[in-house]
Amino acid sequence: MKRNIYFKTLLILSVAIIGFNINIFAQKKDNGKMLFVIAGQSNAVGQGDSLTSTDCKGTPSYEYDVLQNKMKPLKDPVGQKWNLLERAGTGSVGPAFAKRIYELTHCDIYLVATAKGGASCHRNAWLPPYNTWDRTGGVFQDATAKIDKAISLCNLSVSGILWLQGERDANAILDKQLTPSDYKKALKDVIHRFRQKYGRSTPFYIIMTGFQKNRAKDGCLAVRQMQQEVSQEMKNVYIVYDTGWMSEGTNWYKDIVHYNQKSLNIIGKTAAEEVYRHTK
Repeated sequence: MKRNIYFKTLLILSVAIIGFNINIFAQKKDNGKMLFVIAGQSNAVGQGDSLTSTDCKGTPSYEYDVLQNKMKPLKDPVGQKWNLLERAGTGSVGPAFAKRIYELTHCDIYLVATAKGGASCHRNAWLPPYNTWDRTGGVFQDATAKIDKAISLCNLSVSGILWLQGERDANAILDKQLTPSDYKKALKDVIHRFRQKYGRSTPFYIIMTGFQKNRAKDGCLAVRQMQQEVSQEMKNVYIVYDTGWMSEGTNWYKDIVHYNQKSLNIIGKTAAEEVYRHTK
């Protein structure tokens, strides 16, 4: 008798837990909208080709235009030149990411582009005139000001932050201007500041730094290791793509450091699939 009661209780609890999870997912689906931020330095800005960028026509994919203070259909070049923030020149990772997220979630997708070419994570890697995400610089303030305007317009919370950054700090590590642990502390601080504004569990999705073709690999290896450690030590921080393999050969880079549009399309699509996996 006691055994039957035990199994019945276990069954009821299991059904309740499953129902609770389904209900949460249903609420996300019922809301029908997701807002993602793309942040970092030049590969986050995008140095690809808008002519071969992913076509989002026919999907509810939008970008926040801070100059017009409105949401508009998403297409490259993504972003606007506004304060320290930049516009894609001319293709980016955004459309491929948004289209794939839509295909997986069937939610309307809103992007906010907040990146600055050459911007460091740590102040010691700051190379004028590129500025820094560190507290001593202005990139974070401009990024969050733009995000705040987008949130005010569409009344959405931040679903996640996609981060492409690290080359500037990798070079600074090579030049003995900072240590790998300095970069790690600075990256954690950026995540902490984003979460202070947009919620302590805001997901942070890292696209790992690749290798620059004109520099020794040691700097990028150090940054990549720190990115891995941060993803292991902080909750809701994930590696969603590793671009390391793209440095081999000549088919993936536009120049010595920037991904071409073929690469950006692959990165965006695959990162979206990883984001979806972690969201589930």
